[in-house]
Amino acid sequence: MTMDHLVPVLGQQIRVKVRPGTGVPLVLCNGIGAGLEVLDPLVEQLNPDATVVRFDVPGTGGSPNSSLPYGFPYLAMVLGRLLNKIGLACQPVDVLGLSWGGGLAQQFAFQNPRRCRKLILVSTGTGMLMVPGRPAVLAKMVTPHRFRDPEYAASVAGDLYGGSARTDPLVVKELMDRQRMAGSRIGYLHQLLAGSIWTSLFGLPLIRQETLIVAGTDDPIIPVVNAKLMHLLLPHAALHLHDGGHVELITNAAQLAPVIEQFRNPTLSR
Repeated sequence: MTMDHLVPVLGQQIRVKVRPGTGVPLVLCNGIGAGLEVLDPLVEQLNPDATVVRFDVPGTGGSPNSSLPYGFPYLAMVLGRLLNKIGLACQPVDVLGLSWGGGLAQQFAFQNPRRCRKLILVSTGTGMLMVPGRPAVLAKMVTPHRFRDPEYAASVAGDLYGGSARTDPLVVKELMDRQRMAGSRIGYLHQLLAGSIWTSLFGLPLIRQETLIVAGTDDPIIPVVNAKLMHLLLPHAALHLHDGGHVELITNAAQLAPVIEQFRNPTLSR
């Protein structure tokens, strides 16, 4: 039975949803402003027997606001304590980070070299020191308007997310409709601040985990050159490029979920 509840961690109340299963658990770190329901299409395509852990960062989805701004090192600590509290204290995990969540995933891997078995980085970069998207694209991300207004999200979907969203913008509206509740403005601001003061550029060579980098060649938010740079800097990385956009992991989960499964369990996926 899937568990969905609030867990007190380091002064925060973190909403966590666990699909119990077997093998190495997969921890999913979501993009900025997005509640954990947005990842439903991906979870539905993953191995149904695998344990999957999702959570809302403070001020997003079902998690209340943090009283103070935070950084990725603190959030990585919160995630570690959260895993302890849900019974995964002595178990290695694989961590997948999508977009903003890729920063948190990198930081968790860096702080927990023995606890994080494998790292999966999707549509993400190295933080403030990376090749940015066009200013007109980034300007649409300054506020959480698209998460509060699915109609607006559909209107900007093609320009913002690229890939399948260009031909079918309603798929993004459906994603936003999935959220049980929109995050707060202060929560979104805290996420923006966390990303604006963080970079992994100089720490990537110290990440020893096997890493899969997944990137779209039509990603307006995180240009694909960032994935190629990360591939060069990470010691044990594989690069998977597809012709989609920023949220293809969700909008085209049936294509990309097998790539993740093959990386996590290469012998079982043959």
